[in-house]
Amino acid sequence: MNKHLKELIELSQIDKAIDSYNPQIEAADKKVAKVQRKIDAVQAELDKLNREIEENEEKIKAFEEQIKVLNDQLADNAKKAKEISTEKEMKALQLEEEIAKEKLTFANEEIERLQGINETKRELAKEEEAKLAELQATFDEVNKEVSAEKAEIEASKADLFTKRQELSRDIEQKVLAFYEKIRVWAGNTAVVPVKKQACYGCYMKLNDKTYAEVIKADEIVNCPHCGRILYIESVTEEA
Repeated sequence: MNKHLKELIELSQIDKAIDSYNPQIEAADKKVAKVQRKIDAVQAELDKLNREIEENEEKIKAFEEQIKVLNDQLADNAKKAKEISTEKEMKALQLEEEIAKEKLTFANEEIERLQGINETKRELAKEEEAKLAELQATFDEVNKEVSAEKAEIEASKADLFTKRQELSRDIEQKVLAFYEKIRVWAGNTAVVPVKKQACYGCYMKLNDKTYAEVIKADEIVNCPHCGRILYIESVTEEA
């Protein structure tokens, strides 16, 4: 087999091995991201509950201030009642008192209702906080496992990178540049085997002349259809 072809096949296999780790890294990152999404969802729900509780507390304060004003108004009306001299004035004062008492009843009912809602929401908030603590513990555990897994992958990739650098130094630069040029668009299919007289990059059938050249392996042969570098896999295995 042509020396350059053999080197390119080996280099291509190393590149494939390096890139094969990418899906593993992505899968590991997805594990962390999945737990993080759950944490974000629970945190968002907890923030919403706390925000609603705070808004209801503001409403309760407003009603309490209104109750104070109404009580002061009723106290003033009680003083005015002693000074009233006409029936018309008495009726007007009674009407004011009725309206004030209705407002007092409504304010007290609203305070009671809002306090009940907040009590429920605080219980829900406690549940969300418990979920958040549990998810955070899970996140820390998963993150630790993923970090160890990725460290192992990076160590393996580093070994392959070293092998690639060593091999690249031995390959003639023109041949290496030719390979890298094809790899820009073909990726890890820059060098592909021929099976059943077809290129396993584009799956197009080769003519007899090209196929014979690939079998001889005296020179680097490109697929006439896609331009990938071709070789016979069985020959490579024997080599």
